[in-house]
Formats: sequence, structure tokens, C-alpha cells
Amino acid sequence: MAEPGAAYGEKQTFPQMILENLKTAGVQQAHKEDKITFTALTPWPGSFVCAEGRYREGSGTSGKEKRAAIFIGPEFGTVTRPDLVEAAREAGDADFDMLIACAFNYEAHATEFNKLGRIPVLKARMNADLHMADDLKNTGKGNLFVVFGEPDIELLKEEDRKVRVKVNGVDVFHPQTGEVRSDGADGIACWFIDTDYNEESFFVRHAYFLGANDPYNALKTTLRAEINEEAWATLHSDTSRPFPKPKSGRIAVKVINHLGDEVMKVFKVA
Repeated sequence: MAEPGAAYGEKQTFPQMILENLKTAGVQQAHKEDKITFTALTPWPGSFVCAEGRYREGSGTSGKEKRAAIFIGPEFGTVTRPDLVEAAREAGDADFDMLIACAFNYEAHATEFNKLGRIPVLKARMNADLHMADDLKNTGKGNLFVVFGEPDIELLKEEDRKVRVKVNGVDVFHPQTGEVRSDGADGIACWFIDTDYNEESFFVRHAYFLGANDPYNALKTTLRAEINEEAWATLHSDTSRPFPKPKSGRIAVKVINHLGDEVMKVFKVA
């Protein structure tokens, strides 16, 4: 122990800490049955891919074993679309079955990237509690890595150069079958529209509330006040009110699920 420069008690690096928590917690989605639980998680000597995760496709231990490439974003920073593209290419070259990206933040254009060739890309948002991982017990019970599926959104053209937005649901990856299926609008707690997105800041210009439970009574209880039901009916909808086409040529839609996770999609409007 007296040797100079000995590595005894060396502090864990950020990627090591993330992989340790990822192995214990797995990757969660909106439904508990769609959780990805790793049977093994080992380091991988790649430029973008830093680990190989193995999980079983199907229920129980009889399912086919699959290999997932793990990409970890920066401790303080945002993952960009080119980062995901390079990681997916590396995963494809190494014959992985899918890419799981883990990051605290993703830029808007990165949220639109969900597949490269045959390689599906799952974007797991890391819980901010991982910044304090040294002070927390690694029990695997927290929502540390959560995948929010790709929102299924339509643009509806109206008269007088106006448009409406319709949210059909969220596409969710099912590890039991390896398929991506739409989950319907009940998995969405609320969604917002920036009807003139400037590619820098998101401004909530339209707000709508959904949910499988009774959000009207929940809102009344929270505000401790009566709410006009007709006004509420315009907000409790999966289809927006008509609005003029944006001067910037873009709109942004932000969708939030019941776990508080969010994803944003940007659309060009001609």
C-alpha cells in the first residue's frame, strides 16, 4: 500500500459507474413487462460502443439470446445525431442486434433517429440521480434508464393555410418479440406544440392532456377549483386546434409520458 502511484482505492470512472448501474437496473419502458434485463454486460473496445449487453428475446430463459451494443453519452453534455449514426454503424459492423444509447440529454434531431439499416436504436434517458451515484445504493429499483418510444404523430392540413397535429400514440420496442408496436394515446400524459419552432428554444403555445385515468378530476383536486368542462374538452384531446403554418417553416411537438419522460419531434411544414 505504500507503493507510490498504486491504484488501490482508485475512483470508478463515469462509464464504469454507468455500466454497473445499467447491469443492475436494466432498461425500462412505459410497461414493466417490456423491461430489458441483461444476462451479461461486458466492456467492448470500440470507439463509440463501450459495452456488449446480452438479453433474451422472449419470456423466461428459453428465449433466443440477443446482443445489444451500449453507447454512453457524456457526463455533462448532449448526444447529437451524428454520435448515434456513428455508434449504429459501429454496432452494425460488429454484428450486434441493436444499439442502446444511454444519455442525460439528446438534441432535437437525435430524437428522430431510431434505426440505421437493420440496427434498431433505442434512446434511454438516464436519471439525473446518476450524477450522485457515489452517494446512492445500487439497488436496481429506481427508474435509472428509461426508453421513451417514438411518438406516432400526424400533420393534418386544414383550409386557410392552417394545420392540425394528431397524436396516435407511442411506438414501443417489445423485447419479447423484437418488434416495435404502437402503444396508443393512453400512454401519454400530456403533449405540447411549439407552432413556430426556431430550432433553439421550445415555447409551449398549445398544451393538451390525455391519460388513461381521469385527468379532469386530478386537475380539479390539484388546483382546488372548479374548471369549465367545455374549456377542458378542448385541452383533453389527441388532436390539436387548427393553427397557421409557421413562419419558420418548422413546428415542434413534445410528448411526456406518465413517468415524466419526454421526447420531442420537429416537423417541416411547407
